[in-house]
Amino acid sequence: MPVFLSVLSMEIATDSIDTPGSTGDAPHYDLADFDFDLPPESIAQMPTEQRDQSRLLVLDRHNHRLSHSRVAQLSDFLRQGDLLVFNDTRVLRARLYGKVASGGSVELLLVRPSAAAGAQEWLCLGKPSKRLRGGKTVELAGGASAEIIAGLDDGRYQVRFDTNTDVFDLLSRHGEMPLPPYIRRPDGPLPLDETRYQTIFAAHPGAIAAPTAGLHFTPHLVEGLRARGVEMAQLTLHVGPGTFLPIRNQDYRTHTMDPEWSEIPASTVAAIRAAKAEQRRVIAVGTTTTRALESAATGTAEILHAGASWASRFIVPGYRMQVIDALFTNFHLPGSTLLLLVAALTGRATLLATYNEAIRRGYRFYSYGDAMLIQ
Repeated sequence: MPVFLSVLSMEIATDSIDTPGSTGDAPHYDLADFDFDLPPESIAQMPTEQRDQSRLLVLDRHNHRLSHSRVAQLSDFLRQGDLLVFNDTRVLRARLYGKVASGGSVELLLVRPSAAAGAQEWLCLGKPSKRLRGGKTVELAGGASAEIIAGLDDGRYQVRFDTNTDVFDLLSRHGEMPLPPYIRRPDGPLPLDETRYQTIFAAHPGAIAAPTAGLHFTPHLVEGLRARGVEMAQLTLHVGPGTFLPIRNQDYRTHTMDPEWSEIPASTVAAIRAAKAEQRRVIAVGTTTTRALESAATGTAEILHAGASWASRFIVPGYRMQVIDALFTNFHLPGSTLLLLVAALTGRATLLATYNEAIRRGYRFYSYGDAMLIQ
């Protein structure tokens, strides 16, 4: 049972963007200020043939210069002694389909088991809401069933599975890979999604979405980075609703992040402390890694805590990163918590100018899209 609670060779092109200083932007608390126009054709529907052949946009946030390359050439932009930190969560086949007594179809996306009630009771996202009222029973594949205990907010439900059902086995046999809705699969996920929507680091099952920055890495790329003297460490953050639920309020400061279970090994903390002491860069691979590290930051010479905790820090412009020095990430949704996190590192104006340039140059966005290195 999973533990929940305990690039093609090419010359590097460079250009610049004309923006205000990355940390000198005037405060912007209106979510509309983090909107941008994205053509539908910019949203990647399929991964590249090889993971590391995605394009790579490199932003030097200090002088606002952009470089254009491929992920396979990532080592050209890293230094000996840099520490890359990856999220090693594994995506569950967490989407289940069933029917209620009236015959209506419903969908459940299992987020995590309840700490108090054990493995039979889960927090789920469900739809449609009119069929998921308290007391209703959902009949599932393999003879399993689940009762809706209570409806919460944001489409969340407390669900209890029948005592004869091993939920993890049910997901393994009948669950579906929970691709995000902007990846269109009318007939369900393709066979390639089973592997390509999973990073090569995936070790600890528990996520309902992939830590997508890690999708670009291959064993060959990792080997090349190690040969260059780049160090690596891992942590676990089980990606949940906190990462992708929309911000409902126009003043984003009133948004509350849904916590996500995280565990940072003592060895990773030691590696980060050593890097900081030797003035080497700590580079987060992905926004989920960033949230895990910054949520565990102590604000003291200790730098951060090891162990398991609930990561809930809502990182927005104005926040000063305490642990990470640079970020490898994908391109994110307008007005999302992920976009706000990246803007905390770059500044709003710099980020939006960079995104507009990426769109102009045909970069692919979102989970199966291209990558960005901010340093």
